Amino acid sequence: MTDDNNDTEIAADGTGIVPPDDETPTWSERKERTEGLPRLTYEYFERARREDQDLRVESDYVERDVLAFPAWPHEMVRNLALTSFFVGMIIFLAASLPPHIAAPANGNQTPAIILPDWYLYWSFGLLKLGPLNPEIALLGGSKLMADQTYGVLANLVVVGAIAVVPFLNKGSARRPVEQPFWAAVGVGGVVFSITIAALAVKNLIPMDSKLLFDLSFLLPLVTAFISYAVFKSMREGYMFELNRRYYRLRPPK
Repeated sequence: MTDDNNDTEIAADGTGIVPPDDETPTWSERKERTEGLPRLTYEYFERARREDQDLRVESDYVERDVLAFPAWPHEMVRNLALTSFFVGMIIFLAASLPPHIAAPANGNQTPAIILPDWYLYWSFGLLKLGPLNPEIALLGGSKLMADQTYGVLANLVVVGAIAVVPFLNKGSARRPVEQPFWAAVGVGGVVFSITIAALAVKNLIPMDSKLLFDLSFLLPLVTAFISYAVFKSMREGYMFELNRRYYRLRPPK
C-alpha cells in the first residue's frame, strides 16, 4: 500500500520526478526535466528538500538557540575591534602620506584639460560619441541633433539598459557559470565602462584617437563573446562536480 502511494506521488507531474509541494510544473519545465543532467539535478534537490523538511519536523532542538549569538559582548566587541583597526589605518596613512595640495585655481583662466571625477569618466565618454551621430541626407547632410544632445541621449540609453537588466534576468543563479549569457553581458558591460572611460581621457592616452574609438566598442563585444564561451564550456563540468559533491555528502535514499 505504501509503495503504491509513493509511485502515485512520484509520477504526479507526469515525468516520474518528485514534484514540489506547492508548485505545479509547467509544460516547458516538465520537458526540461525529462532527461539528462536537469532531471538528475531536479530529482536530487527535491529529495534533499523533502528530507530536510522531515528532519526539521522530527527534530526537538530550536535552531535559533544553536546558531544565534548575543549582540553584547560577542558582536559588539568584534565590530569595535574591526572599526578601530580600519580607523587607525586611515589615521596612519593620513599622517604618513598627507595629500598634496595644488595651487589655487585661477577663475580667469580655463584649464587645458577639463575632466569630471573618475567615477563619471564613462558618462563623460558617452558625450564624445559625435562620430556616431548620423548625418541625414534629407536635411542636406546636416545632423538631426547636436553632438551634445546625442551624448545626453546616449547616457539615458545606457542608464536605462542598466536599470532594465535586473527585470529581464530573474534567475536564482549565484555564480557566473550557472548563467553564461548574463555573466557575459555583465563582463561586457564592465569592459565597456572601462573603454568608454578611456575614450573620455583620450588626450592623455598615447594612442590614435580613431583606433581608441573603435576599440571602445570592439573590445566589450570580444570580451563578452569569450566570456560566454568560457562559462558555457565550464557549465557542464561545474554542474557535474556540484551534483557529485552533493551526492557524496548526502546520498539519496
